[in-house]
Amino acid sequence: MQIQNQITQILVDKLGIAQTEVTPEANFIKDLGIDSLDYAELVMEFEQTFNIRIPDEDAEQLQTINQAINYIEKKMVNP
Repeated sequence: MQIQNQITQILVDKLGIAQTEVTPEANFIKDLGIDSLDYAELVMEFEQTFNIRIPDEDAEQLQTINQAINYIEKKMVNP
């Protein structure tokens, strides 16, 4: 739950997305309207916040908040 809260804060604080729009099923591009530049910034924020490295090919697979949560949880357990 903590990871989801941190992701929500990043989306609200850095990208100005309404907290009510941030749901686990929300697609970053389709539902939240994030463009490629914002997405790159978001991935960098995830890397800094969670102290992990997200390769480009992995970043392309993260389309929903839930996918990001699951990915980050796995990276934090097995860096």
